[in-house]
Amino acid sequence: MSATLNAAPHFDRPVAPDGYAWWYLDALDSDGRFGLAIIGFVGSVFSPYYAMARRRGDADPLNYCAINVGLYLPDRTVWTMTERPRASVARSASELVVGPSALQWDGDRLRIDIDEISAPLPSRVRGTILVRPSFVCERDFPLEPDGVHRWRPIMPLADVEVSFEQPSLRWRGTGYLDTNFGDAPIERAFSSWQWTRAHLPGGITAVDYHAYPRAGPETMLNVRLQRDSVVLSDEVRPRSALATTAWGMHREVAADPGTLSRVQRTVESGPFYARSLLGITLDGNAVHAMHETLSLDRFASRWVQAMLPFRMPRALHAAPPRTMGRETA
Repeated sequence: MSATLNAAPHFDRPVAPDGYAWWYLDALDSDGRFGLAIIGFVGSVFSPYYAMARRRGDADPLNYCAINVGLYLPDRTVWTMTERPRASVARSASELVVGPSALQWDGDRLRIDIDEISAPLPSRVRGTILVRPSFVCERDFPLEPDGVHRWRPIMPLADVEVSFEQPSLRWRGTGYLDTNFGDAPIERAFSSWQWTRAHLPGGITAVDYHAYPRAGPETMLNVRLQRDSVVLSDEVRPRSALATTAWGMHREVAADPGTLSRVQRTVESGPFYARSLLGITLDGNAVHAMHETLSLDRFASRWVQAMLPFRMPRALHAAPPRTMGRETA
């Protein structure tokens, strides 16, 4: 596992009609006071506009793209997700450009340039994130028996440098980058999932994926990743219930038996999705962990679909994407 251009995030991955691909980065500073999550979507899986297009039968995933930003400051969360059409998108193996924001991989580091407007209260969000991986993982994992939906932990451990003009923000920490992709709508395959990642001593990243497919057995991935090693364990750790969110979302986490797991902060909370910072014990180590819980039953409900445009606006006019550093594909 080495950070080479051949092991790039593959931003030009083919995406089937009704399908999706996303690239997800999260990062925390050393004491967990600051954090972020950035997601580049092609075929935005949680878009009400894409869901409507799928019902009409004309769902071109490139017409529903977005770069989602969550900045987790000690006193608040800054959040933005503006969806843009095909004319505002450009892709190559090493770049994803959506309107004024872009992700660019040069073989050694990932550079993310953000220039967005927050929602629902509008304000400028502008800055740069530099991601330098300790190693790159080229293996992916199926999330259900047919392998239609897959997950790849591209950069399990990375140094992340954050520099924003608006809001004024500078910090450095450790991060994680993965990708999910599928050839069908995600809500048709799964009812829900719980996901946790944590960094352990010795350069190890632990990921726990517990997904509930609509057909077939539960998916339980307990993975330990480090340089030159990917260990998929069949150990079943006890799962502890965490406090439900303000929207009544169920949360649970797998950790060492007999230890206390707690929610340190809920950084994103909505009717079908929540992201939280946890304090847990794994392999005898007290660590900060990033956690998400997702209910696709709720996402597909009419009342949630009616609410989503207030948090996920769609650009009214197509604007050419910012200039790319390489030839587009």
